[in-house]
Amino acid sequence: MKLISSSKNPEIKQLRLLYDKSRERKKQGLFVIEGERELQKAHLANYHIDKIFLEEGSQSEHQEIKQLIDEKPCLKLEKSIFQQISRRSGAEKIIAIAKSKKHQLESLKLPENALVLVIEAPEKPGNIGALYRTAKAANLDAVIIANPKTDFYNPNSIRSSLGGLFLIPTAIAPSNEVVDFLNQKDFAIATTTLATNAVSYNQYDYKTPCALVMGTESTGLENSWSKASHHNLIIPMHSSIDSLNLSVSAGILMYEAARKNKRLE
Repeated sequence: MKLISSSKNPEIKQLRLLYDKSRERKKQGLFVIEGERELQKAHLANYHIDKIFLEEGSQSEHQEIKQLIDEKPCLKLEKSIFQQISRRSGAEKIIAIAKSKKHQLESLKLPENALVLVIEAPEKPGNIGALYRTAKAANLDAVIIANPKTDFYNPNSIRSSLGGLFLIPTAIAPSNEVVDFLNQKDFAIATTTLATNAVSYNQYDYKTPCALVMGTESTGLENSWSKASHHNLIIPMHSSIDSLNLSVSAGILMYEAARKNKRLE
């Protein structure tokens, strides 16, 4: 196994670019995975692993990771080089480059009783990762990102999702196309908007197929969603606070929907 001891090595330069530049990730069709748990989940989700980087002297105790290391191009990095590259501290000593997938709306396969989360214009990678982690925990069928404002394969999204981002079918498209798609599939569209006819989230039945549609904390949803919405939901809160974090709000709705549809029994 080749040992890399220089930060000027072309492999290291490529790895840095993929970590730091969304443009490069999109141009090359590649992204970075750091950590064994995240790599295992990406492999489980049939992502193609292009190559693997290990810190010198480290080895995995997981059979699945050992097999990947044996099968894929693998490079060892001197400890100082690995620590320069790594964005995580602790016991994680493995980084991989993987091929990104196309997340086309028309390719999204859903069951008849689908329960999906739609997030419009999410900006914070950490929030996106947290949403995916909760969506998987609540056993949702898919996540649709409308009008994305950040790269889906941002390393911070992957890290904060603990790899859950790989495990849920995802589509990415403009909001108007998402609305058309949901209407064609006869989804009940439930939005979180301040409307006079809004009902408390725990009074809604979440009858499937159902789409839970969330906007950003700062600007909410585009006007097109107010026309498309079948039900407006609110989360009651104390008068001293006027909003909740996006991932917290979505988590409350997802778990209520999962509970009423017996998704976790």
